[in-house]
Amino acid sequence: MTTGSIQRTPRAMLWTTVAALLAIGVLFVVFRHFDVERLSDIILGAEPLWLLALAVSVPIEQVLRGWKWRQILFDIRPVGTLRLFSAVMVGYFANMMIPIGLSPLVRAWLIARLETLKISTVLLTTAIERFVDGIVFAVLVGVLVIFAVLPETEGNLRLGLMVAGSGSLVLFTALIGGLYMVKNHLIDSNSLVGRFVAWLETLFGGRLAGIGLGMVEGITWPESRWRGSGIILASIAMKMISTSHFLWVGLVFGILLSPFDYLFIMVVTGFALIVSRFIRVPGGGIMGSAFALKLLGIADEEALTMVLVVHFSVMALVAGIGAIAMWKNGLTVLELRHATREPLN
Repeated sequence: MTTGSIQRTPRAMLWTTVAALLAIGVLFVVFRHFDVERLSDIILGAEPLWLLALAVSVPIEQVLRGWKWRQILFDIRPVGTLRLFSAVMVGYFANMMIPIGLSPLVRAWLIARLETLKISTVLLTTAIERFVDGIVFAVLVGVLVIFAVLPETEGNLRLGLMVAGSGSLVLFTALIGGLYMVKNHLIDSNSLVGRFVAWLETLFGGRLAGIGLGMVEGITWPESRWRGSGIILASIAMKMISTSHFLWVGLVFGILLSPFDYLFIMVVTGFALIVSRFIRVPGGGIMGSAFALKLLGIADEEALTMVLVVHFSVMALVAGIGAIAMWKNGLTVLELRHATREPLN
């Protein structure tokens, strides 16, 4: 990716503006009956100590991501959990500074730089880690559909979640299975995949030279069954921690829902994030969370306050920890931009 590719074109800036206005319009429609006067009563009655639980849960979730990533990388290089956690937070921070989906590339670049590995190798391990998360998310959607009492809506919400969850399960299973299927063909000059990779290496010159071998090394799964099981368990634990975010902020305002209600919020928020990233509309997580809380019958004032507290707390924590991690690694924003131009070999 060149420097020019991370600069916003007029068309991209126009779409970002339109998308932002669209997101604001959706929130206005959802919270059109918002009572500002009642908001002050809600804030005065808050129990802010519960925010400590939220503040602790956010970094713990990402430490678990670092540990999970360590298990995938282990047979390639046993990198420390805290180093991987630091790379994850730098990636998130980079995505906040340059919001074009740089997080996986930046954290792969940083670990490759620190551990003298190929960027393409590390990048493939981040892909596998995300695909596992996608499969676990789809399974949790299935649990929600089968066992939960869902809010009543005009459409068939259960059917919609079933279709979306099944589609996610098929997609992520196919992606991770596809990687292992093509692994042995990536450097085989007699195969169609191998010839395509060789053509890419020639087309992009030094930037992609040797990417096939790097990808082969990165398509890995730990030989140890304990580590393989740990990857799945860590992903489940991360989803449970993510589900707890609205538990903690709800307790701040005296709201306690059922366990399946929190799972419902996490699932709807997750699908909203996926859709918003695909169509490049900002605020997908906020809109998804707001929509879920409204379906659960939470009043406008509590719903909007809970949504904003959760999402801005997470953003503040990610920004703060990410900035510290950048400083500890001696990085600057300019170096993060440089990461997008590094050869992947």
